[in-house]
Amino acid sequence: MLEFLKLVNAHWRDVLYVLLAGSLVFMALLAAIGKVPVSYNVRNLVVRWKTTIMTALAFTSVVALMTVMMAFVNGLYSLTENSGQPGNVVVLSSGSNDEGFSNLAFDDVRNVERMPGIISDSEGDRMVSKEIFVVGNQQIPVAPGEKPRRRFVQIRGIENPQIAGKVHGLKLQPGGQWFSEAGVEQGQGDAGQNLIQAVMGNGLAAEMGRDLGTSPLAVGDTFSLADRTWKVTGLLDSGGSTFDSEIWAKRQITGEYFGKPASYSSLIVRAADDVAATALAETVKGAKETALNALTEKEYYSNMAETSRTFLYAIVIVALIMGVGGVFGVMNTMFAAISQRSKDIGVLRILGYQRGQILISFLLESLVLALAGGLLGCLLGLVADGWTARSIISGGGGGKFVVLKLVVSREILATGLLLSLFMGALGGFIPAVSAMRLRALESLR
Repeated sequence: MLEFLKLVNAHWRDVLYVLLAGSLVFMALLAAIGKVPVSYNVRNLVVRWKTTIMTALAFTSVVALMTVMMAFVNGLYSLTENSGQPGNVVVLSSGSNDEGFSNLAFDDVRNVERMPGIISDSEGDRMVSKEIFVVGNQQIPVAPGEKPRRRFVQIRGIENPQIAGKVHGLKLQPGGQWFSEAGVEQGQGDAGQNLIQAVMGNGLAAEMGRDLGTSPLAVGDTFSLADRTWKVTGLLDSGGSTFDSEIWAKRQITGEYFGKPASYSSLIVRAADDVAATALAETVKGAKETALNALTEKEYYSNMAETSRTFLYAIVIVALIMGVGGVFGVMNTMFAAISQRSKDIGVLRILGYQRGQILISFLLESLVLALAGGLLGCLLGLVADGWTARSIISGGGGGKFVVLKLVVSREILATGLLLSLFMGALGGFIPAVSAMRLRALESLR
């Protein structure tokens, strides 16, 4: 079930499409072998248009809601999958699985830097990024009279931004530049303090700009955070990764200000490839002179998908509950239709239509309603593609606040349509059997 909802298993995607195609072929076969004219069902749907619309909307609401929820989970998975760089190894303190709870001593970092297997860039610099990770508290601007609101903002203290950009595979958007060696500049900040220079992700820049009622923050803009004024020197071209929701600033300034002046949170090192990264991680963990935890960056962010799995399980439960409710709603509607059309059924029986043909007619009518409602639900859900949402991803007890984009994939739409047809088949079958069992003469009384 997990692989199904993750939408990454190519084999199951094929099965999903086969099931959907099979359902549509099944409907076509019912229409072909059914002797009762389809026009009879269409006419009844049009005559009972109020009931038809209400029933179709039941399918629509279930499918649309499920589509949006699955798009949210899909966005979380895309976020974590886009964050890890091939060949990168994340080094943390012993017993830590999240950089938010990791504290590396300077000696540990020096020991790791000397280990073989770490590659250098074209200029001969070792691909090592020394970082701290802290969370700041930012007050959100509100209208007069509204309650104060705050958000948690992730700040990554970087020692060498150029090397860090190469290690994480990130560049700055045109017009921006990395913060200076000093990390501050003269300016009129809070209480006359210098401005802290920073680069930030697009998602966070857009959200902060939205708070101010303007466009996303741009190079040269300032913002307040943790009782200091910060100046944007550049925007990360972060490509839908977790770095979209971070602020990068000078490590020494960030560490001093947020209580981590003499330690690192993590050390990100680059090996030649994924195989070499796995070997390097094992070397770091097995080193006698240090007691550290190390894992490939892909594995690190895969563990962060734990929150996605929690949402995923919740969606399964909610979808089941909504599905059961939808089935009973369809069943109730179809039973009401049968009671209103008992004389029609009697006439059909007298005209020579068999019980099985009556069953096919009513079942096909339910499936047509499900198909129409499911298609409308998919269209409504598709509108959510690209919406921005804010969430938490976590793993190993830690967590990151992220800005993500909902992703409505073809697999999600196919799943929603298949669920709608399943509800229509299950909800319409028992009423169809009831219609089939009506006796001709009794139904005409």
